[in-house]
Amino acid sequence: MNIILLGAPGAGKGTQASMLAEKYNLLHISTGDIFRANIKGGTEIGKLAKSYMDAGLLVPDSVTCDIVKDRLTWEDAQHGYMLDGFPRNLYQAGELDKFATVDLCLNIDVDVNLLMDRICGRRVCACGESYHVSTLNGKTTCAKCGGELYRRADDNPETVKARLNTYFEQTAPLIDYYKKQGKLLTVRGGKGSPNEVFAQICVELDKRI
Repeated sequence: MNIILLGAPGAGKGTQASMLAEKYNLLHISTGDIFRANIKGGTEIGKLAKSYMDAGLLVPDSVTCDIVKDRLTWEDAQHGYMLDGFPRNLYQAGELDKFATVDLCLNIDVDVNLLMDRICGRRVCACGESYHVSTLNGKTTCAKCGGELYRRADDNPETVKARLNTYFEQTAPLIDYYKKQGKLLTVRGGKGSPNEVFAQICVELDKRI
């Protein structure tokens, strides 16, 4: 099964993706990871993407689509995958339909106010662990490795609002796009713990497999 993960920043896509990948033996493909791998590997596409990024410009849709298209030809992507961070707009969705088959679009729906609180209150560690200030009880170090926790530079209210506005303007229209195709599955991500949301997703996915 090939799944697209959809949801606003802070909706919990990454958390759910790791659990879903393990349970359903799916490859989790993050466009951010693809970009970094191509840039690190010095591929032609990576060099092209880096030239835009170094200039402070957004990587054009055409380049992003080419990078994803190439990634989906790899052997490990032939037995089911989840796309995280792609497509981001209707153009990318249309291009994706030309070179891949999408079985399901999993949309994690979370209230905007909760998203703001989640992201602005997020604290992360270099080891990859993530926390929320409401659960830290004043602690400033990671429970896993003891590293110092910090807030990401773009986890401030102004930047978060801009990211959410971009999502609702450019990415949210994909909800209707996949709904019309009969491929949309929406779950509420703001109710309950990540494990409870995961259980809800699994119930719905099992109906479709």
